[in-house]
Amino acid sequence: MHYVCARVCACVRVCVCVCVFSKKGREEGERREEGGAGGGRQRIRARETARRLYVHEGTQAVTSPPSSCQLTMASASAIVASIASKTKTKKKHFVAQNVVMWGVNHSINELSHVQIPIMLMPDDFKAYSKIKVDNHLFNKENMPSHFKFKEYCPLVFRNLRERFGIDDQDFQNSLTRSAPLNSESQGRSGARFHTSYDKRYVIKTITGEDVAEMHNILKKYHQFIVECHGNTLLPQFLGMYRLTVDGDETYMIVTRNVFSHRLSVYKKYDLKGSTVAREASDKEKAKELPTYKDNDFINDGQKIHIDDENKKMFMEKLRKDVEFLALLKLMDYSLLVGIHDVERAEQEEVESEDNEGEDDGESDGGVGTPPDSPSNTLDSAKPLSPGEFDPTIDVYAIKSNDGAPRKEVYFMAVIDILQHYDAKKKAAHAAKTVKHGAGAEISTVNPEQYSKRFHDFITTILS
Repeated sequence: MHYVCARVCACVRVCVCVCVFSKKGREEGERREEGGAGGGRQRIRARETARRLYVHEGTQAVTSPPSSCQLTMASASAIVASIASKTKTKKKHFVAQNVVMWGVNHSINELSHVQIPIMLMPDDFKAYSKIKVDNHLFNKENMPSHFKFKEYCPLVFRNLRERFGIDDQDFQNSLTRSAPLNSESQGRSGARFHTSYDKRYVIKTITGEDVAEMHNILKKYHQFIVECHGNTLLPQFLGMYRLTVDGDETYMIVTRNVFSHRLSVYKKYDLKGSTVAREASDKEKAKELPTYKDNDFINDGQKIHIDDENKKMFMEKLRKDVEFLALLKLMDYSLLVGIHDVERAEQEEVESEDNEGEDDGESDGGVGTPPDSPSNTLDSAKPLSPGEFDPTIDVYAIKSNDGAPRKEVYFMAVIDILQHYDAKKKAAHAAKTVKHGAGAEISTVNPEQYSKRFHDFITTILS
């Protein structure tokens, strides 16, 4: 930065000197012309030629250096603006994380004083709690001076957490004990994802339209969860919030993580049952854990190897789920598939233990949890063998069958269910039909057709 500024200053000094010299030289030339006595045509012609050359060179001298200076200054300004923008974005996300931690903590504490109703009333699906906070010079390094936190339908989401077997104290600890982790994944419309520090929950930014759609389906969604006793492949919606900081509103929704908190996923797919433009881009493939799509799944020769009993239970849940989504006129959802390779994980664990053994002599021990810190169920969980999982936590997990080529664990759930088949989607359907033909398997089709095609495609990938 100092180097750039020095170049800019040097260019400016050169420009000023050239301008002064040009003006001074021209005035002196004019005085000579006025003071000179007589002179023929040759002298006049020579003076005019010299003047033209002088003016031409002077113009170049004055205009050329500023172009270089302007370019250097523009580059410097662009670099500074880029750094400032990235810094501002990081700070904004940092502040949002702290506000959501504060808000969830406040919300759960408040709910602990509210008696659990015998049954939910219609008004509970329209209710919200909201708090405005003004901090004057308090904790200003981590929290904004002014912010608002709003929770939608707090009693409904508390009831849903209960039906999904999630204790409010555990939920609070997972989201507030330590800062959420950033994810490189990005959803449609630029949605950002975070996972709780223990990887049990996903915090996703959503749009105002998603909030409206969630309100539209919440009552029927709750009824469906009650009827199926929480045994579903649909997203487990656990809380919906709005943060307002410096006038900017951010909407967030919390769901249970499809993937495991301890079994790493080495490959994942987003499947819709469509083959038109359903390949991962080169940019996506360059990521550490890319999200592949339908054609990638087919070209990889991938199959989900599960036994008959698990296949029957899985397909029965899927059938009920997609019928429910079609009834609500929802479409464009996906089956998210994550694959854990047991042997690969074992090998990585052995290598990790070897590396840790080499570093033991230099270690002075970790920092223990303070006595007054909230407990966490994951910390006290019994140790599990490679490829084993707790079905009450990893609710979407299924082991591969004994005849599978590799010992694997699959994590499968339906995601992105808030897309209604509205006028915009109908127009997209018409446009894609014209472009690809009536028989093409485009992703944008009516909900009934979408659900059937989706169900049929998932049937074919199970082995």
